[in-house]
Amino acid sequence: MDPALRASFLGRLRRIYAAMDAAYEKAAAAYGFVCGGCEESCCRTRFHHHTLLEYLCLREGFGELPAERQEQVRERAAAVAGQHARDLAAGTDTKPMCPLNEAGRCGLYAHRPMICRLHGIPHELHPPGRAPQLGPGCAEFHRRCGRAVYHPFDRTPLYAELARLESEFQQAIGPPRRKIRMTIAEMLLDEGVLS
Repeated sequence: MDPALRASFLGRLRRIYAAMDAAYEKAAAAYGFVCGGCEESCCRTRFHHHTLLEYLCLREGFGELPAERQEQVRERAAAVAGQHARDLAAGTDTKPMCPLNEAGRCGLYAHRPMICRLHGIPHELHPPGRAPQLGPGCAEFHRRCGRAVYHPFDRTPLYAELARLESEFQQAIGPPRRKIRMTIAEMLLDEGVLS
């Protein structure tokens, strides 16, 4: 992939991430909610990520880690991916910790995907042609702020902006269109999505 093209799109993605962070912080501040980590950590939620740009951003951050840390993260990612496979086969969810979580903090915080940035507080989505969807927020939010009046946090424009950028990126890199549905662990272990 052309390095200039990659850098341009990742720069635009970082601007969207900054807008996401600002929108989240504004909504969280309205509740007086500050995420300080918890036993039901969102880092234990099996999120799937769907954009090549977020994959590239995460892989970029991973590539900046020292080789020894990369190997440690890969080992944790393999363990998590293995547990997810066993859970899927057994119809369970043991909620293994994200392989990037180090002592309660994300080891690639600046490179974390969209859902890791937006999870935790009540929100709404307005899918075209469908009824609005309301998300309740995480258990820790409800423990601390559950009685608060809802502060509008519409994720729709943020999702739409990311989808537009992903579409532009897909067109720029050319066919065939590449679709992904990967956990953080799978993204860290994968080497071939764009090969």
